[in-house]
Amino acid sequence: MSKPVLVLGGGIAGIQAALDLAEQGVDVYLVDKLPSVGGKMAQLDKTFPTLDCASCILTPKMAALLRYPNIKLIMCSEVQEVSGSAGNFLVRILRRPTYVNWDLCNGCGTCVEKCPKKVPDEFNMGLSMRKAIHIMFPQAVPRKALIDEKACIRLNPPPELKEKAKGPLCGICERVCPAKAVDFSQKPETIELNVAAIIIATGMELYDPRNIPEYGYGKYQNVFTHLEFERLVSATGPTQGEIVRRSDGRHPKRIAWIQCVGSRDVRFNSYCSAFCCMAATKEAILAKEHMPDVECTIYYMDIRAFGKGFNEFVNRAKKEFGIKYVRGKVVKIDENPSTKNLVVTYEDTASSYMKKEEHDMVVLAVAIRPSCPPIPVDLTADGFVKLRDPYLDPVSTTKDGIFVVGVVAGAKDIPDSVTEASAAAARAALIAKGYEVPVAVDGGGYLA
Repeated sequence: MSKPVLVLGGGIAGIQAALDLAEQGVDVYLVDKLPSVGGKMAQLDKTFPTLDCASCILTPKMAALLRYPNIKLIMCSEVQEVSGSAGNFLVRILRRPTYVNWDLCNGCGTCVEKCPKKVPDEFNMGLSMRKAIHIMFPQAVPRKALIDEKACIRLNPPPELKEKAKGPLCGICERVCPAKAVDFSQKPETIELNVAAIIIATGMELYDPRNIPEYGYGKYQNVFTHLEFERLVSATGPTQGEIVRRSDGRHPKRIAWIQCVGSRDVRFNSYCSAFCCMAATKEAILAKEHMPDVECTIYYMDIRAFGKGFNEFVNRAKKEFGIKYVRGKVVKIDENPSTKNLVVTYEDTASSYMKKEEHDMVVLAVAIRPSCPPIPVDLTADGFVKLRDPYLDPVSTTKDGIFVVGVVAGAKDIPDSVTEASAAAARAALIAKGYEVPVAVDGGGYLA
């Protein structure tokens, strides 16, 4: 009889780890702070270097979670405390209220349709609006509605309305829900789990480019982050795949990608974010596929195309699509107030001259930051989970029984994250089934 394993994070790495464990007959708790699994990959349009549809890869794995009775999804939840040791961890989790009874909700969307309050949609990076009660995205797993407490008129009424009201405000969703699932009485709930092992797969957050004012993000409308561009170019995005400028809705004729925004910079993050060069290449190709006449320029420090097929992908971008690569360090971005076009000032490091180019749109490849929960493991100086031995044991943390996969242990792409997830699941399954697991020791050896 095995004990359960806790997987923290419902991105592609966490999903793969949960599926591998379930296949081995191990009970799994999959915990995520969001209302749906999928993580950052759910927001992507295509993957590199094959240009396969991201949803076509991810969605079947998301749906597969629901087919395993030994996988329990615990959404809208975050770890508060972990104690114990390998084989016997006690984990305290805080589950936030959704104000919808998910046992009753069937995801019909009637409440969403009738809700009068709109707020920026985080899934679409604020490029569109959503309702205060909403389903995270159409392919969400689980497909359940939840209420944004801060946006809801009933739960957080504006002061001017609260003073005049004699009773509860709004509540339309509660009245129209055919399943009677809306429940405004829900409170935060603490859950305690006893698990044999823990797999950390909490992924990353994007560095806020507003911290680098010379790039004009948040000041100039036509400066986007690369994840915003992913939502623009996606058929499921706010514009159904039409690439348009934020300022006037026009199709851009010249788009620039700027690499290493917040990465490889001692002022912000000294490390390379690993996948940005390939992501920019992919996005430039997608832009050319959508608009063959668009001019695409990528400003880079170094092209780090290190993976299988990556260098060929860059060469294809140059030869087949005519994408221009400029080795240069961008100093600043200014806006032409009359056209809202963006003037990029950069040092051409091949000639050591300062140059300027005008573009209709600029896309910033911003740095990543690890999203690490409060777990008793050591961290690196940059905030990533520290590995016991990155060469001989690349999924073990400094605490026995706790494993780490994906970007939270270091910048990497999707295939590497999935590979690590399967490795960690194999190790965690041994502990869950009561086997004595070899652990790495200093000096590169192993002790049984």
